Amino acid sequence: MSARIVVLSAPSGGGKTTIARAVRDRYGDRFGFSVSATTRKPRGDERDGTDYHFWTRRQFQEAVAGGTFLEHAEYAGELYGTLKSEVEKIVRSGRHVLLDIEVEGARQVREQYPPPQSVSIFILPSDPRVLLERLRQRKSESAAEIKQRLKRAKHELRQSKLFDRWIRNDDLGTAVQDVVSIADGAEGLGRQKEDIDWISNYGAGLEQQAKRFYDELQQQKG
Repeated sequence: MSARIVVLSAPSGGGKTTIARAVRDRYGDRFGFSVSATTRKPRGDERDGTDYHFWTRRQFQEAVAGGTFLEHAEYAGELYGTLKSEVEKIVRSGRHVLLDIEVEGARQVREQYPPPQSVSIFILPSDPRVLLERLRQRKSESAAEIKQRLKRAKHELRQSKLFDRWIRNDDLGTAVQDVVSIADGAEGLGRQKEDIDWISNYGAGLEQQAKRFYDELQQQKG
């Protein structure tokens, strides 16, 4: 299989950035990681130019007007985009291009690089409770922001059925190996009968977890 564009998408807390970082660290000879631009602030030990290009909104909008991006989208009030120059540089090197982007950006990439030039992978922990717990443990968002991300996650789940493959992110090592195998064209990963049932039922489970979270917030207030 020749080099292709590998798109990772997930709701907040799904673990796509952690997986992308691990693939980059372990398989840097086979994957080039495209560093996205964003208007959000760095979290934790994130570094400018390594994890993201952290830009002002004005810088980002000027880049959009100049046709700089392969894809761009707004998520939770912040702008994110993939630089064409980053992707082209990796393609020329003969490596897979690894993109850590949102579902709207994934759609734009599929339009410009239809399969098999690209492969899109949607990532989730098996249990919706884990997704919510990861958001709460990050402690980088307010309760209102978590509510917004849970609402967005419902939309993303509906879009997940458009993706080529699905990965259950319960064990990092397994998830990383699944990404590598899918990029190399392995068959039989994702979109099996049990995965279709899992994705179909995930929204109801997430709705239950969101209600529990909202109830806890009300109890704390009153």
